[in-house]
Amino acid sequence: MSRLPSGGLIDRSVTLPFRFDGRPLHGHPGDTLASALLACGVRVVGRSVGLGRPRGIFSAGPEEPNALVRVGADPMLAATTVELRADLEAWSLRGKGRLDPGAPDERRCDKGYLHCEVLVVGGGPAGLAAALAAGESGARVILMDDQPRLGGDLLNSRVLLDGAPALDWADAAASRLAELPETRVLTRTTAIGYHDHNYVVAVERRPRGERLWHVRARRVVLATGAHERSLPFPGNDLPGVMLAAAARAYANRYGVRPGDRAVVYACADSGYEAARDLEAAGVEIAAIVDPRPEGPPAGRGVTGTVTGTVTGTVTGTVTGTVTGTVAGDDGTLAAVLIGDRRVEADLLAVAGGWNPAVHLFSQSRGRLRFDETLRAFVPGESAQAETSAGACRGLYGTAQAIEDGYRAGAGAGASPGRRVPGSDEPAPRPPAAYWGELDPDPTAFVDLQRDVTVADVARATGAGLRSVEHVKRFTTAGTGADQGKTSGALVAGVLAELLGAAPGQVGATTFRPPYTPVSFATLAGRDRGALSDPARTTALHGAHVARGAVFENVGQWKRPWYFPLDGESLDQAVRRECAAARTAVAAMDASTLGKIDIRGADAGAFLDRIYTNLYSTLAVGACRYGLMCTADGMVFDDGTTSRLGEHHYLMTTTTGNAAAVLDWLEEWHQTEWPSLDVRLTSVTDHWATVVVAGPQAATVIAAVAPGALGLEFMWCTGTSVLGVPGRVFRISFSGELAYEVNVPWPYGRALWEAVLELGAVPYGTETMHVLRAEKGFAIVGQETDGTVTPQDLGMSWIVSGRKPDFVGKRSHARPDTSRPGRKRLVGLLTEDPSAFVEEGSQLVAVEGGPMLGHVTSSYPSVALGRAISLALVADVRPGDRLTAVSGDAAIPVRVVSPVFYDPDNLRRDGAPAPA
Repeated sequence: MSRLPSGGLIDRSVTLPFRFDGRPLHGHPGDTLASALLACGVRVVGRSVGLGRPRGIFSAGPEEPNALVRVGADPMLAATTVELRADLEAWSLRGKGRLDPGAPDERRCDKGYLHCEVLVVGGGPAGLAAALAAGESGARVILMDDQPRLGGDLLNSRVLLDGAPALDWADAAASRLAELPETRVLTRTTAIGYHDHNYVVAVERRPRGERLWHVRARRVVLATGAHERSLPFPGNDLPGVMLAAAARAYANRYGVRPGDRAVVYACADSGYEAARDLEAAGVEIAAIVDPRPEGPPAGRGVTGTVTGTVTGTVTGTVTGTVTGTVAGDDGTLAAVLIGDRRVEADLLAVAGGWNPAVHLFSQSRGRLRFDETLRAFVPGESAQAETSAGACRGLYGTAQAIEDGYRAGAGAGASPGRRVPGSDEPAPRPPAAYWGELDPDPTAFVDLQRDVTVADVARATGAGLRSVEHVKRFTTAGTGADQGKTSGALVAGVLAELLGAAPGQVGATTFRPPYTPVSFATLAGRDRGALSDPARTTALHGAHVARGAVFENVGQWKRPWYFPLDGESLDQAVRRECAAARTAVAAMDASTLGKIDIRGADAGAFLDRIYTNLYSTLAVGACRYGLMCTADGMVFDDGTTSRLGEHHYLMTTTTGNAAAVLDWLEEWHQTEWPSLDVRLTSVTDHWATVVVAGPQAATVIAAVAPGALGLEFMWCTGTSVLGVPGRVFRISFSGELAYEVNVPWPYGRALWEAVLELGAVPYGTETMHVLRAEKGFAIVGQETDGTVTPQDLGMSWIVSGRKPDFVGKRSHARPDTSRPGRKRLVGLLTEDPSAFVEEGSQLVAVEGGPMLGHVTSSYPSVALGRAISLALVADVRPGDRLTAVSGDAAIPVRVVSPVFYDPDNLRRDGAPAPA
């Protein structure tokens, strides 16, 4: 292995020093790490994952199974995809990645979003032609390719088009694309996923970090090429065994002689092309081995000297198969066995046939079919607005690929008047119908990255496995970082041979994104500090900050937790705030509650199907509390919904579930009941909400919204609020007289400050929880965990028996959800009034035994002068004694009603009149 005196596409005028396993080496701009290692004579680049066998560079692209390296903060990359740069440091691996926590990582990853009419994936002959045809028609086109330079396989070959190097045609096409104003070219960009509705995700490699592109396209053209196939035989993993196309690429593109004396295993005509190019690069061709009896294609023989071997003379093309290899003292290839003859060689270039790169096509839910002539899986029926072109659908000639690309880019048929250049390539013949030596030798590998052998596949069939998916999992073949790019079709072929079936009957394994490995840093995007997870604040946030509020995160919202005065602790502030709400007047910012505007002639019927109770019977101006369940009957969310007009409702949701509820409503509307006339709009950010609660709340409402003074409980009205059109709802989550005052978002702070000037004491979420727990009100997500039904919460009253159906109704009748021994919501009081039970405490019988339940909420109550708890417990009744266990603490408790305060609801209309 050495650098050729001239040739290739690298810049020899500049030297790039780098280190591999601490050893100083050098390469040039245009090199990959793999080509530079080969040029420096490095044959062993790592060890195999299971057996620790020495491995060398096997391919020249992302399909590489052997040359896996750690580079900086990247724990595992294929050396064939790493562009060489000055002072790069790489370390060999034993088949799996290795993290270096101390490695500096200065990458700044980012994301971007693009839309186009035609997306072309692949910048080879077919992709270039497709992009030209689409771009010159005036369409908005994006062409993406994983290489730094467009041209695809033309970068690696010496093909002629119209008598000139084919790369000249590629360069001219790239220049023309650059002139088209609606065409964008993304090089160094790999499409990693093809999802529904022509949504393609791609990764662009940049010097300081990757960019993750999200692309939506009206049409997609896949011109992703093909991967050359290896073949199994004993010792097929030795360093020096390489795909023929890769050997050709290193010679033509990088000016590297991948060996001094080569055997070419030409099961496909591409092997002869590789032999010609290797010979032109000064590699001695010891033999060409072809299982097909017809010999080399016309006019494509090797013109140099074909010499003999140690144990027998081999001249020209040998009809036969490679039956093994011989390792030298350093563990690398020293000789190739052809039948019973031994041929000295340090390079074995294997051309086992081609596998079209159908990964993205398969991800798009397109159906594959096995082509008996090509001996490969090719695209069949498309599932989306997609067209495959060129080698990725089995057309391997350059002129054929260009013509096919023009057809795909134009949409139908070749573009009128567009001439396809003539190629010097003969029409390729079908590859050999041969899947390698099915030898039980433990070194005959079908998957180099996972150390899976023919014997492993035979062992799987011996265990009764017939499905290629089952064999994949039994053997782990195709589960490595390369996702079986060189082994997937090979495993299917070997399996078919072992079963006596056709590969088409066996089928292919499932191709899943990502096409190539992606770092978590790339998926996460740019680190923007606090903006990594956007913080949402209400219109009143500035006023809360000015008052010294302590905030907690609820979803993405910053909600005031409590409002401490000078030197107050959390407990002291909450006691003061609770006292104000129970004895005078207090105010809370409730703007974060989810608000969904629901309109349409079928809005009431829609809500009837979503909620457990009825809404179509609700009077205009009335409010009703409701629960919605998931399909399995478990509580999903709760809130009040008000009827603002005949066909107009406003739903409120919990803060953390607002987006999930809207998504839930849309899913049912769009997928199950699309015929209903319903429109759903989130208006959470449209309205600022201030809760005014307490026995003196009416005095504040008289000043800010006098039109709402006559409201009865669970009614609402549209009225002027401080001179601005607003809405007032008579709803209470504290048990006291309470109003929820809504004004347009920009007026929220003014309303808040006016309410506080009228004497209301601000309170936060901690006080809200104490007040609601005193009333026994459950919180979704605290008293529920996805396994709790309305009946478990003691809320059978809210499950309508008058409706024919609602989401979750059938599940409430299942034996498990209706059995008597389920956990139910209860209240708990400690036997010692001064004791406090921690949330999450496990509840057991006094004498011990299994857990009966757990404490969901626990607070010190100012109104009751003691701690109170809510819990979910099975098989208990009021008055039963239990023990609450948390850590080393075991506290006796007594089961009581979950409603601790004002069980008769005497206070929700204001302070009771004195007796």
